[in-house]
Amino acid sequence: MDARKLDARLSVAPQIAPEEVADLAARGYRAIICNRPDGEGPDQPAFAEVEAAARAAGVEARHLPVVSGAVRDEDAEAFARALNELPGPILAYCRTGTRSATLWALAQAREGARPLPDILAAAKAAGYDLSGVARRLANGGRLPRPEAGDERHDVLIVGAGAGGVAVAASLKRRRPDLDVAIIDPADVHYYQPGWTLVGGGVFAPRQTVMPMAQVIPDGVRWIKAAVAAFEPENDAVVLDGCKVVRYGRLIVAPGLRLAWEKIAGLPETLGRNGVTSNYRFDLAPYTWELVRGLRSGRAIFTQPPMPIKCAGAPQKAMYLSADHWLRQGVLKDIEVHFNNAGGVLFGVKDYVPALMEYVKRYDARLNFFHNLIAVDGPARKAVFEVREPDKEPRQVEMEFDMMHVTPPQVAPDFVRVSPLADEAGWVDVDPATLRHKRYENIWSLGDVMNAPNAKTAAAARKQAPVVAENVIADIDGKAPVATYDGYGSCPLTVERGKIVLAEFGYGGALKPSFPKFVIDGTRPSRLAWLLKEKLLPPIYWKAMLRGREWLAAPEPAPAAGA
Repeated sequence: MDARKLDARLSVAPQIAPEEVADLAARGYRAIICNRPDGEGPDQPAFAEVEAAARAAGVEARHLPVVSGAVRDEDAEAFARALNELPGPILAYCRTGTRSATLWALAQAREGARPLPDILAAAKAAGYDLSGVARRLANGGRLPRPEAGDERHDVLIVGAGAGGVAVAASLKRRRPDLDVAIIDPADVHYYQPGWTLVGGGVFAPRQTVMPMAQVIPDGVRWIKAAVAAFEPENDAVVLDGCKVVRYGRLIVAPGLRLAWEKIAGLPETLGRNGVTSNYRFDLAPYTWELVRGLRSGRAIFTQPPMPIKCAGAPQKAMYLSADHWLRQGVLKDIEVHFNNAGGVLFGVKDYVPALMEYVKRYDARLNFFHNLIAVDGPARKAVFEVREPDKEPRQVEMEFDMMHVTPPQVAPDFVRVSPLADEAGWVDVDPATLRHKRYENIWSLGDVMNAPNAKTAAAARKQAPVVAENVIADIDGKAPVATYDGYGSCPLTVERGKIVLAEFGYGGALKPSFPKFVIDGTRPSRLAWLLKEKLLPPIYWKAMLRGREWLAAPEPAPAAGA
């Protein structure tokens, strides 16, 4: 029998036989729900047979028959009532288990027991794809009203971060009369690359934030709401509250989610007890407060398993902090550790020699294959899981006076459980055209998609024109006309006033924007620091987010047959 657990009280299964009931009782089940009408199939035992076997085994049984493909609101209500009345654990079954899983999901949504992405994720983990009822789940588990309130746009963009706003601006630059809308619930827009400099005492927090209304491009409709689910078969996006927005073309760019909760004890101690992170706007100033106040002790900087956005940011925090301590004459009394879950300092080897010079300058200890799994803030202790090649995994406890944490990072929940996602939860795209591999009217860019590039704002700056060109080409009935080469940039702030400007594409190929005599990206440069501190912020706010594609012209797609 294939019983699949949905939560602590309920498992679902395909049709069971009366002779299996005794085994169910032996496994601890105390109640059975049958969701299959009698006589639905020629080889199906009648419910009375299952009920008799259940009575003999001391198990309660209840018949809540539901016609396949026609789950009514009353059925979901009756199932929810049965879950509350029957003793658990409970096994519910139908022909395949799908109806029972659907009834459970609708009951969860009716009672507000858990968010829609959690419901879909639990069902997906049990092997049931319930994306087809996502709209109903978003409507509190009830059948939504007819689609009178729907709206439609030629191009719909999910996410008003760097990628979403940039591609909207690029589309409007190319075709001003195009009907474009952006969905995003946020009130403000952040320049996240600036948070490293906030944590290093270079930028003020206010330099990295702007009201969302000021960055949405002119002529683009802003739908201030959260996405609940995607319905790619219907060319629709379902919003919280069950409003539906339809599209001709869809661009998915909501970024990623910082999974602080994956590290035990971390959410409770962030922003105090010496634990900080430049990955959050409100915590970057605390980083600088800790750096200025530390005169001796141990400072740990962590990096989780990939993928993460701006893979150089964890060590940027270390370099800027250590540089400050060196200038203050206290570095000799501070033990600097860089604990990286990976096995290399930086993924593109050409930049490692210059970085190693600074590791030696700051006498930093490089602890590879060290993944942070728990934090005890009040005790100032951190636990790392160490998985070195050809060795048994072990755990190491380290005390700290300051710890800068880079959290694990995952796709947003509503993406991860959607039909758009690959097995890891990221939007599944062609890495060159950024078009979805299964849905031809969907594209994605930025941190949420699965192309093997670095997740940086500079990557989104290059991706936006590619997506804009290809969407316009598709509207005009043409094949893709632009390709993305994997470009990403990571300005590694190795000291205050100098940067190693890493620029690279797919496979680690170097992609410098400037001649070597201007900026040699493999060496620390004051000009690169000037670029990061003085030029990139206005380029971001006044060029990238307004469709001005300076140094971002897309490469043409190869000709057919080439």
